[in-house]
Amino acid sequence: MKQSRQKYRTLVTLARAARRRSVSPYSRFRVGAALLGRSGTAYTGCNVETSSYSLTICAERTALFKALSEGEKHFQAIAIAADTDGFVPPCGACRQVLFELAGDIDVILVTGRGRTRMITLSELLPHPFTARNLQKHRP
Repeated sequence: MKQSRQKYRTLVTLARAARRRSVSPYSRFRVGAALLGRSGTAYTGCNVETSSYSLTICAERTALFKALSEGEKHFQAIAIAADTDGFVPPCGACRQVLFELAGDIDVILVTGRGRTRMITLSELLPHPFTARNLQKHRP
């Protein structure tokens, strides 16, 4: 696990920097994410909120959508940094979108002080809804 943490050190740094670009005037809950593509390219994102909270987008989805829009299709890991003392996992919507579009990747959670914890996406979402659930039942 220590070797993986070393491997993802730059990703953690990028997520912490992305957090500083958060647009969160209402909640003041700043989150940054950095998603590592299999190509070696990292894509960053921050949360962007509006006064209509349902129109807010999380840092994780911002990073993922940027990566996909640039043509990246395969991923290794995502680092998620928040200002909190504790670890902040992705919300349910982000877990679903990440699992479906990025797969069972490593997730590195980062506290405001830089402590890290690494888990897999399948640990966060053990029974995901996937395309298989949409297959028509054949009698």
